[in-house]
Amino acid sequence: MGHGAVARGSMTAPAVHLSGALHGAAGPLIDHFDLTLKAGQWNVLLGPSGVGKTSLLRLLAGLPTVARLEGRIATDDDRPLAPRVAMMAQDDQLLPWAYAVENVTIPARLRGERADPDRAAALLAEVGLRAELRRKPAQLSAGQRQRVTLARTLYEDRPVVLLDEPFSALDVVTRLKMQDLAARLLCGRTVLLITHDPAEALRLADHAWIVSRHGVAPCPLPKTPPPRRIDAPETLAAQADLLRRMGLASPAQVA
Repeated sequence: MGHGAVARGSMTAPAVHLSGALHGAAGPLIDHFDLTLKAGQWNVLLGPSGVGKTSLLRLLAGLPTVARLEGRIATDDDRPLAPRVAMMAQDDQLLPWAYAVENVTIPARLRGERADPDRAAALLAEVGLRAELRRKPAQLSAGQRQRVTLARTLYEDRPVVLLDEPFSALDVVTRLKMQDLAARLLCGRTVLLITHDPAEALRLADHAWIVSRHGVAPCPLPKTPPPRRIDAPETLAAQADLLRRMGLASPAQVA
C-alpha cells in the first residue's frame, strides 16, 4: 500500500495524482497542472464555469468527455481508480417513476447486482429521510432529493467520491445542512469537490486549489478543521483573500 492510502473496509481511500494539460473541443482548457488529492480528505477545485473542472472530474470517474488529458492520473497504491469511484452530480438524476428507496439502489441494479433495500432504507434514515422511503422525486423537496442522491452515493460504498457542485441548486440554509451532512458521512474517503463558491470551498476543504487556464494554484485555508463556521473571523478573512486571488472584489461578483 502506498504511503498515503487510507483503509476503508476491504478497499482503500487512495491519494490520487493528476498532471499534464487539459484540452477541450474548442482548444486548451488548462495549460499545465500538477496536483495530488490527499488520501481520506476533502480536496476542492474552485474556479469559474468552463475552465475544465467537470472535465477533470469525468476523467477521474472514467466517464465519457470531449476533453482530452495529455498527462496521467495515478493512485499512490498503483491500483485502478475507476472501480473505486462514486460520483454525485449537480443534477440529482433520480428516476421520476421510482421510490426514494429504489433510486438509491438503481446504479447497482443497472450493473446487474442484487439490490439491498434494507441497507438503502438505513442510509435514507441516516440522511434524515426515514419517512420518505416510498415517496417519488416529485413528492420531495430539492433538499430531500439531494439527500436521496447522497444516500445513493453512500450505497455505492466507494473510497473515492467525486462531487460536482452537488449543492449549488439549494437555498443557503439547506446547502449548509447538506454540507455538514456530507462532511460527516464521507469522513475518511478521498473526496474531490468541484465548486465555484469560495464560501463552500472554505467550509469543507482540507486542501483546495484555484483552477484557471494557466494552471492550478493552491489556496491558503484557515487552520481550523472543516466543516468550518461560515461566520468565523478566520473563515471570512480567508474568503476575502480567496476572492482577491480569483480577481473578484466581493462575494456579490461570484456567479
